[in-house]
Amino acid sequence: MGIKNPEKKTKLAKAGRKTKWAPVWVVLKKYGMGKRVHPSAITRHRRSWRRTKLHIKPRRQKKSHFG
Repeated sequence: MGIKNPEKKTKLAKAGRKTKWAPVWVVLKKYGMGKRVHPSAITRHRRSWRRTKLHIKPRRQKKSHFG
């Protein structure tokens, strides 16, 4: 038995990687040693699994009532 919906899983995995914060060394490189900035301030994509959804549409399936 494989993955139930592999296309949806790959899209969710890709979006999950985009939502990660920037590494600490990027904050130090951009703002310098003395500036205390949260790593999420640099990240472009901000998405939460609670607040905003991906709106992935289900695949089109054959209608069973046509026989």
